[in-house]
Amino acid sequence: MEKLLKQATVATEQGDWFSVTQCLQQLPLHECSYNSSNPETKELPLGLAMALTVLEQGDFQARWDIAKVLPQWGEGIVAPLVQILEDEEKDLEQRWFAGRILGGFNTPDVIRTLVKLLDHSADEELSAIAASALAAIGQPAVEALTDLLVQPESRLFATRALAQMRCLEVIDPLLSVVHDPDVQVRLTAIAALSSFHDDRIVPVFQVALKDYAASVRKEAVIGLGLSASCETELEMVTHLQPLLYDVNLEVCEQAAIAIGRIGTDKAAEALFPVVRSPLTPLPLQLTVIQVLARIETATTLEYLQQALPAIAEDSILEIVRVFGRIETPNLKYQAAKILLDFFESGHPSVETTVIKQALAYSWGQLGVADAMKALTQLQNDPQLSVKLHANAAIKQLQ
Repeated sequence: MEKLLKQATVATEQGDWFSVTQCLQQLPLHECSYNSSNPETKELPLGLAMALTVLEQGDFQARWDIAKVLPQWGEGIVAPLVQILEDEEKDLEQRWFAGRILGGFNTPDVIRTLVKLLDHSADEELSAIAASALAAIGQPAVEALTDLLVQPESRLFATRALAQMRCLEVIDPLLSVVHDPDVQVRLTAIAALSSFHDDRIVPVFQVALKDYAASVRKEAVIGLGLSASCETELEMVTHLQPLLYDVNLEVCEQAAIAIGRIGTDKAAEALFPVVRSPLTPLPLQLTVIQVLARIETATTLEYLQQALPAIAEDSILEIVRVFGRIETPNLKYQAAKILLDFFESGHPSVETTVIKQALAYSWGQLGVADAMKALTQLQNDPQLSVKLHANAAIKQLQ
């Protein structure tokens, strides 16, 4: 042991943090016992002092390595690590590692210490570190964090800590703050509740769909979409459909994705007016096209076919592309036939190079022989890129 400590001491003086960590890793566990609450202990054990030096002076990798070694000194390292956490002169990375290590100690003293830091610190970064450490401790910290929800000044960080835990015990405390005046508290709680299945949660999402904050509405839409099931299809569509016309584009897009997750013709029926409307913003229109294609039924293909003549070229291009990704065997012919009808319709977009390339590629992917005549025609196109796409598709069909 003395030899290891001497080697570690020399390595510390040289700033060779890798060697320090290697030496300390080899110390016998019984030699690493340390009780910081012992009044007779006047200074840190030499090995621990060197480990803390690595934590203070090392780079990220050195700190990462020593963070695996420090816990071998037991609960005695709690006090030194708390000092690092509370020291505003320390760099944030060092404090983060201190909090991360503390998160590995599932003891009442550590929980109380971290809760105290979370409750009394005016430093937002320090509070965030303490919250992450409590989240790492998990279920035993839930009760302590729940008590902090009562106090407005600590509610947000307590909510964030609870949101990082994946245990059923956090559902009740999170439900208690879903109507909080602070948008960030509501947002954090609702986003976290999306990970759980509980009869009390869906009604919370439904209410939050009308929240004045777009960020909260967006998380409520996502949560409701994750709760979608055939048994609640009609009710789900009824609640989500108005959000397709929300003033916030991101909310609209998430509503389309959530409705698409239901995956039925009823869901597609709700999406169809959005895709064909000339007032629909292009990003939303593209999202709805992708969602309808993923539902992949004969009805959704028909809806996209009806939309083709009335939408912008970018959206037409997206429909041509998504048709090429159809995987259901009995729908491939339908998709290829829709593209053939569009190709022969005389629509102005059919004359653009990018659309012709996409048509050729999709026919090749669909593998339907009926497209051979159209591909042969594209082989004679003036544009070389169109010819190449047509040749590649013909080879796939052959």
